[in-house]
Amino acid sequence: MPRRNQGPRLRWLEKRRCFYIVWSEDGRSRERSTGTRDREEAEIALAEFLQARKRHTGPRDPAEVFVTEILDAYGDERGPEVASPERIAYAIEALLPFWTGKLLSAVNREACIAYGTHRIEAERERSLAAGRDPRGVSPGSIRRELGVLRAAINHAHREGRITRAPSVLLPERPESRDRWLTPVEAERLIKAAYTMKRARGHLPLFIRIGLMHGARKEAILSLRWSQVDLDAGLIDFNPPGRKRTKKRRARVPIAKSLIPFLRIARKRSCITGYVIEYAGGPVKDIKKAFSEACRIAELDSVTPHTLRHTCATWMMQRGVPHFDACGFLEMSRETLERHYAHHHPDYLRSAANAF
Repeated sequence: MPRRNQGPRLRWLEKRRCFYIVWSEDGRSRERSTGTRDREEAEIALAEFLQARKRHTGPRDPAEVFVTEILDAYGDERGPEVASPERIAYAIEALLPFWTGKLLSAVNREACIAYGTHRIEAERERSLAAGRDPRGVSPGSIRRELGVLRAAINHAHREGRITRAPSVLLPERPESRDRWLTPVEAERLIKAAYTMKRARGHLPLFIRIGLMHGARKEAILSLRWSQVDLDAGLIDFNPPGRKRTKKRRARVPIAKSLIPFLRIARKRSCITGYVIEYAGGPVKDIKKAFSEACRIAELDSVTPHTLRHTCATWMMQRGVPHFDACGFLEMSRETLERHYAHHHPDYLRSAANAF
């Protein structure tokens, strides 16, 4: 006799250290994370899930829809379509603790401000518990997370699930960082990377590619040898099949001073096919190793993205024409002129010479 379907229920999954909603559907077992270890919060998530399953067809008023329902649907439907689904996942994970149990009609200016305060305090407590410097979370991170909430609400409205889209207040866009490395600082950073036993085989090359090509972290870590033509002196940061996004990637000549280091790396490369590899596999993230190299080199406020800023800045300081710099970096002229053009030796020179 077949076992009776018990319907959706909570289950604690020890290996994931989290409560999951589990149920059977069409003879198959299914599960969904509640995003919490707290039993009471998990019960709320289960109640929201049950209500969502009973919803009628057609658009509903925001007072009848939970925020978490909108976020779950957005992550499931939009996540697989974007180039970096993990960014949506990280944002939803940060949003859930505050918005769990709240209806969509509660989304307003005051709630968004309260979310920012909650995120700062929660991150400080987490940092203190881990023994780290309690710096909190940046306004830029809060803005990105609320941006995902706004996108999820607009997605639900476009799909005809809600009658209107509540307004999400985003914090002011933070000033862009003007941090770039001087040649002396760059040399210190590379030397520091060579002193790190576990990272000396791949981190210096990562830094050199970032400095000489201005590619983003993800583009460098996903670079394969099939995209590097050492004989023709060309490098293509677009892997085959990659979906084109606003974060464009270039196919450009290889910087001459980089070629010897690429040849050495190619000779000792394993069978993974990745340019940046460690222990026989691709490097998934270089954040910790890069941070340690910065600490050894005594460099503050430097991240992997600083290498891109540095490359663009050096180009402007050396008088590279804007057209060539934009093509090499796959950067829009507007972005180049807004953030880097003031480093160019001819910046506004004709205007000054008019007098």
